[in-house]
Amino acid sequence: MSQSKALEVSIDHFAYQEEVILRDVNFSLDQGAHLAILGESGGGKSTLLHLIYGLLRNPKGRICWLGAEVLGPESRLIPGAPFMKLVDQEFTLMPMTTVAENIATDLPRFDLKASEQRVDELLEVVGLSGLKHSKARLLSGGQKQRVALAKALATEPEILLLDEPFSQIDLPRRAALRQSLFAHLKQKGITCLTATHDAYEALGYADLIAVLGANTLLRFEVPNSLFSTLDSGYLAGFFGAYSVIPKGVLGDQELFLLPHQLKRTSLKTPLVVTVTYAVFQGTHYLISGHFNGTPIYFNYHKPLKPKRKCYLALLNNIA
Repeated sequence: MSQSKALEVSIDHFAYQEEVILRDVNFSLDQGAHLAILGESGGGKSTLLHLIYGLLRNPKGRICWLGAEVLGPESRLIPGAPFMKLVDQEFTLMPMTTVAENIATDLPRFDLKASEQRVDELLEVVGLSGLKHSKARLLSGGQKQRVALAKALATEPEILLLDEPFSQIDLPRRAALRQSLFAHLKQKGITCLTATHDAYEALGYADLIAVLGANTLLRFEVPNSLFSTLDSGYLAGFFGAYSVIPKGVLGDQELFLLPHQLKRTSLKTPLVVTVTYAVFQGTHYLISGHFNGTPIYFNYHKPLKPKRKCYLALLNNIA
């Protein structure tokens, strides 16, 4: 791996009780970069974060930060790299103390005014300023998750590892929190790796996306490149409904297309779809149909009646 990169990850093989969890996972990141780790549940995303953090032994691999190897649990009295913070799906807070006290746990005690200012700053980032003095035990799951995020940021780690960080956040608040959090991380130059199964969210905050599947690293690239070159049903499925266009119908390759990548046309094309139903999506209708028994999905500005025949073509920007 390139020595110019800040974070270097090499996992040749990692197994638990003889079950292979990860193999041939190798990548590197610049300092301050944001990586989304995309994969299905049980696909090794959390394990990868734990290996990077140093919670698990990596006997057949190596994790390095700024040229120095990250030590595993066999080499530390308290496992976990001190310059990293991990917010996992089992975040723990002190239930009988306030939100502010939880966030300030690792802040220095000799300058209480500076600590309080830091707490106030982070409460603003996670949108909990109004709950500063509330007891943690009285918070909802989503509020606790936001407190855990603020607590992890209190000492400004060099690397932040997030495991499904928005899983308990209400949808109306999720977009605002995501924007505020990643803007703060960019401002502070904090490298961030986020495990997620939400591909559309990842497009909005990630500099790079790593796709895990079949226990290995399938893709590692910038979001717009990944989104425009879906090469499998596994990857396309993270973005919702998709169509598999057989080789020779709209080109010399099998295609995996999202609904917006197909358009209805008045020209006769090889892709003749019989409509089955239409679902209103707010700005358009999602039309479901079939082509020789294969499900096909495309967007249209109005509903189409079942059994109607439609000719479809690729959008101009799709090869």
